[in-house]
Amino acid sequence: MRKNSIKNTRINGEVQKELSKLIQNEIKDPRIAPMTSVVAVEVAPDLKTCKAYISVLGNEQECQDTLAGLKSAEGYLRRQLAHTVNLRNTPEIRFVLDQSIAYGVTMSKLIDDVVSGIHREEGEEENESEA
Repeated sequence: MRKNSIKNTRINGEVQKELSKLIQNEIKDPRIAPMTSVVAVEVAPDLKTCKAYISVLGNEQECQDTLAGLKSAEGYLRRQLAHTVNLRNTPEIRFVLDQSIAYGVTMSKLIDDVVSGIHREEGEEENESEA
């Protein structure tokens, strides 16, 4: 895959910013969780398609409901995006669930558990050597 040009990077950022605004302020679908964020956007160089990576703070059911709500609002979002972002073609949006934030939180918790276990073992060894 070729490297993104400066123009493509700027388009990605602009589309991400506008999608975030639209999802937070315009969509009233109750299926969409209030803590939904657009993590990244990849617009194809021909401006025909776009992958929007979505992160949802909540359980698995809320994630699936949010994806279903966004999929049903796809046409509305594309039309609003056409009004706000001046592009030759308005890309067809495909939403992808991004689990990287949840994965990072899980890994951080596991690391903290291991570190606290090591500190407990060191404390027990010091108590045994003092006795």
